Amino acid sequence: MSAAEQYLLLGLRLGKHVDGLVDAYYGPPELQAQVDSEEKIDPSQLAADADALLAGLEDGWLFDQVHGCATYAHVLAGDPISYSDEVEGCYGVRPQRVADSVYAEAHARLDELLPGEGSLFERRQAWRERHLCPGDQAVAVLDDLVPVLRARTYALLELPAGEELSVDPVQDEPWWAFNYYHGDLRSRVVLNTDVPTTGLDLLQLVGHEVYPGHHTEHALKEQLLVRDQGRIEEAIQLVPTPQAVLSEGIAEAGLAVVLDDAAKEEAYAIIRGHGLRLDDPGLAEQISKAVEPLGTVGVDAALMIHEEGVSVAEAQAYVEKWSLGTTEQAQHSVRFVTDPTWRAYVITYTAGRELCRAYIGDDPARFRTLLTEHVRIGDLRAAR
Repeated sequence: MSAAEQYLLLGLRLGKHVDGLVDAYYGPPELQAQVDSEEKIDPSQLAADADALLAGLEDGWLFDQVHGCATYAHVLAGDPISYSDEVEGCYGVRPQRVADSVYAEAHARLDELLPGEGSLFERRQAWRERHLCPGDQAVAVLDDLVPVLRARTYALLELPAGEELSVDPVQDEPWWAFNYYHGDLRSRVVLNTDVPTTGLDLLQLVGHEVYPGHHTEHALKEQLLVRDQGRIEEAIQLVPTPQAVLSEGIAEAGLAVVLDDAAKEEAYAIIRGHGLRLDDPGLAEQISKAVEPLGTVGVDAALMIHEEGVSVAEAQAYVEKWSLGTTEQAQHSVRFVTDPTWRAYVITYTAGRELCRAYIGDDPARFRTLLTEHVRIGDLRAAR
């Protein structure tokens, strides 16, 4: 059995222990059938299997993925691994607390930008509330934004013939939105309508989940790597692997690559056409940029809970203070970093965005490389 097949079996077997660990699988169906017919394999045995597979691999992309699986298997087996070691072992990036002064600087910039009167929190909430999209309307806005982003993505690189997607609302999930990639070039994108969302948030969501983000990456790699080259190791997406950092980085950085000024105006017109407020897009973009440094607050909360022994309530208060969100939003963030599947995953968004932006620079060809080839975390880090 090839190393790629062993990796697929390892990932599928780990997925039987934790719901959602296998983000997508479209590899050989006989491997899926084999795992489905098995009893759960003890995590300690899976850890040993992963270590054995790792020992026989040359340094490369597959080595990195198996190392992530091995780390996660050891965590499942109850081995004494710190949270930081778990994150670094899975993703190739080590979490670090961000100084409060960084968040204070972001607050100071927002204090300059946000209009109105009252506290910074009150003005931040008032700004968002003026631009909120009703949950039952959000999918219709998404549906109209998708063709704009698809056209701009297609101008960068040709998409596989037959790629398609659907968009559906969901509720009561620990995340804002999710792309369920089903293989055969198809995605189902779901939006958690419990999370307050603005028109510009929806534009970011399309860029992240669909074009040029997750759907685009998965469809291109399924066509180019799995179908054309037979690299079946690409046919599984696992939560605790460096592949996730790359995918989230692509999704976070890609919109700026494909969205020119004309496309922005087209997207803004769609948002306004649905009756949503968008009074000053330039100011909205500045505010979004100023908010960006606050994205690591969730990583800090995870470190506080899992390494510093801080209570969930204290971590929630920290998130609420620095993220300028509501109590409900802070609860949502803490729920994510304490969820068994997602607790380590929180680092992938900010670390992926930083690494991919540095790798891309001003070169769209580098973004095409991210979308179409296996790129390692070390490759991204070398570009910084």
